[in-house]
Amino acid sequence: MAALRVARLSGRTVRSMSKNTSKPAQSIRVYQALDFTVVNGANLGDPISFADELDLDDTYELRREAKPYRLSLIAGASGQFTIATETDLGRVGATIHLDSSLTLMSANGATTEMLVLVEVNGNSDVADVYVLPLAPIEPRTGYSLVGFDHDVARQKYAEVACVSFTRGTQITMSSGAQKPVENLEIGDQILTRDDGIQQLRWIGQSTHRAVGEFAPICIRAGALNNENDLLVSAEHRLFIYQRSDELGAGRNEVLVRARHLINGDSVVLREGGFVDYFQLLFDEHQIIYAEGIAAETLLIDTRTRQALPEDVSKSLTTSLPDHEARPHMDYEVGENLLKNLDAAELLRRASTR
Repeated sequence: MAALRVARLSGRTVRSMSKNTSKPAQSIRVYQALDFTVVNGANLGDPISFADELDLDDTYELRREAKPYRLSLIAGASGQFTIATETDLGRVGATIHLDSSLTLMSANGATTEMLVLVEVNGNSDVADVYVLPLAPIEPRTGYSLVGFDHDVARQKYAEVACVSFTRGTQITMSSGAQKPVENLEIGDQILTRDDGIQQLRWIGQSTHRAVGEFAPICIRAGALNNENDLLVSAEHRLFIYQRSDELGAGRNEVLVRARHLINGDSVVLREGGFVDYFQLLFDEHQIIYAEGIAAETLLIDTRTRQALPEDVSKSLTTSLPDHEARPHMDYEVGENLLKNLDAAELLRRASTR
């Protein structure tokens, strides 16, 4: 799995703890520690834990009945995460620490990376441990722990959180012309929905195995009245105007994450091979047009800043306004409203009626 580089420049009981903020949450699919235990090694029978309690060469297996649960997180200004509402695990309002990034190897020599997240209580004691695989893991398969690293955990999580366009995506320029995302240059003038023509500030590029959290979502031609397929990262939010509020969101304008539109037909997860992702950064968080669909650009917050090169991150500390202070950020529709719906088809119709 390639790191980001610069291109040009228990149980599943949910317990209420405290009132949460209205900031947008990110949902990740995690396993409980008890579902991933040592089957051979020094810690035989123990569940996965934080790095200080792990031993290299221990072999883990995912429990046969294990399934991933949704853990909803809000990134705070201090760099910590808290558990948001609409979560399947943990105590709403509890603090989550990104402990470490693990490297595991299966019997066939394939490596898998996994992030360890630790929930703590009000006394800063460990309340629960969760793991976020960055590629699929299979039950009853041995995974030997071959490495762990505290320092790169935030960078790995940032790569998951970054919204990205795939190679070949046509971006609408200020002139109305279309330009492939990989051919964009810093300083290019691009059409935005809210602020007219804006200058592109920075471009990032990363290459990943198209599996797990890094598999792109394909919005097939016509799914949202787009002429061509649009492939974006799973967390990418799309801006859709409904002529009538068919979704029941209480407003006509909505932001919807690509992963919540998957229906197995017009919107699908596309796994396999490798994917080239491109991240576009403006002075403010923007909605631009990709394959004719209004889609967000990179949002800089405590989740994503670690994905930026150090020199870029330092320069942005004082030069960029708060990316989250944008009116359109209030338009996001939560996953709970989209369950049991073919949201893509409903929104396609609603945007043309």
